[in-house]
Amino acid sequence: MSRLPPLIALSYFEVAARTKSFAKAAKELHVTPAAISHQVKALEEYLGVELFVRHHRRVSLTPAARASLPELHEGFQVLADAVDKIRLYGEERRVITVCAEPLFATKWIVPRLHRFYARCPEAEVRLQASLHSVDQARGSGFGVSQLKRAGIDVSVRLGYGDYEDLEPQCLMNLDLFPMCKPGMVSANEIMASSNAPPLLCDRTLARFEDLCGWREWFRQQGGEDLESFKVLQFGNGLLALETAVSGQGLLLGSKELLHTELDSGKLEVVIDHPLRCAQAYYVVSAGLNIERPIAREFREWLLEEISVPDA
Repeated sequence: MSRLPPLIALSYFEVAARTKSFAKAAKELHVTPAAISHQVKALEEYLGVELFVRHHRRVSLTPAARASLPELHEGFQVLADAVDKIRLYGEERRVITVCAEPLFATKWIVPRLHRFYARCPEAEVRLQASLHSVDQARGSGFGVSQLKRAGIDVSVRLGYGDYEDLEPQCLMNLDLFPMCKPGMVSANEIMASSNAPPLLCDRTLARFEDLCGWREWFRQQGGEDLESFKVLQFGNGLLALETAVSGQGLLLGSKELLHTELDSGKLEVVIDHPLRCAQAYYVVSAGLNIERPIAREFREWLLEEISVPDA
């Protein structure tokens, strides 16, 4: 360490050499160009070698600067990575990043999070709701590398459960029932398509190779003609849900996910015949051998919580 000059001078030089500009280095480091010039000059005096050739309105690197820049840049990157590891070590026992399909994240995880915090009061859950947690086909190829690259500890995915090295466990089957605002329409009116409100379609379900929507539900009931219905398309389940609650149409929804709306009378099941989809909600994580204790705790909590009927 006695061979090293002051690190602040080295860091200023690295940025100035990388950007080839004192002004750009000053902007990146949030200091003045004069401060950059002062530190570089001090470093040159300390080392006894010129690092920059000063021109009228620009600077250029000397051979010594060019030769040292790659290793110096790599060295600061290694230092930054080490500091990040120290910082993450402090967060390791309490921070967890969780990603889930938007409807599941909003209607199932969020109302129950207080119970996880009661169980692990030191925890900090960073919840992401993303359609990237929905698989379009079997054999999606989603595995540990994708999970780690996205910085996700635990994911609740809507798909087929064929996840490479992620030890998937099924949380909830996807059984969909016709629902709407109470008193809006009768079962007979739906089947006869007379005075039936619009059919609300969650385009999340249209992403699958095995489709699970209104056409499949009617086909299961012995009918296939949707021409007499008005169909409204929505980009995710939350938008379709809010439209149904406001009395603007019929929704294919999960009793388990939407039990709050059903119990409170905001929605009712019109026909108690489910469309049983090939997809389900699965919890996945990097595995017992490499996942952090807080991630394992959250995964175990999810599996225990799925048996609790109310939030």
